[in-house]
Amino acid sequence: MKKWVLSTTVLLLAAAGIGWYLMSTQAEAMTEQEVKEAMTESAEKADEKLQTYEEEGKNPFGSEQSQSELTDSDYQSYIHSMSHQKVKANKKWGFTEIHPDRIDWLLTGLDQTTLTHKQVYKEILTKWQAGDFSTADEDHNRIWTLQNGNVGKATGVLTPQEEAQLLKTRKN
Repeated sequence: MKKWVLSTTVLLLAAAGIGWYLMSTQAEAMTEQEVKEAMTESAEKADEKLQTYEEEGKNPFGSEQSQSELTDSDYQSYIHSMSHQKVKANKKWGFTEIHPDRIDWLLTGLDQTTLTHKQVYKEILTKWQAGDFSTADEDHNRIWTLQNGNVGKATGVLTPQEEAQLLKTRKN
């Protein structure tokens, strides 16, 4: 009798735990429509921010620095912070939303300055300009390595749902 009561209690607790887990993960999952809405809202905020920068005479990153003044360190910082929108990593320092204007501005700037790792930046930015973020984790880690990173190596690419959730929680 005791074994039956114990077995039943264990089974009920296990079932309750599984039920709680399933309910909590489903509540966090975004629907396709919610993902689309989050991405649209984030893009609209980024557009507004870029418009403000332009009106203030700043570059797409909010700085007064011109393309001809960009250094390897600047390119690494900009690409690295944008890559955080797309990658999984234990630690992420810095965040800049990816926007076509930012990518185009950086690509155009490559011809206006001398850089040690120009080809690396061009390869990454050209893929991103075409909308290809399938290797964003590798792109992040290439830049991270150039910066002598030791914490925050990318371990994968975010799903659209994870990216939308990230954008939803980030302040633009």
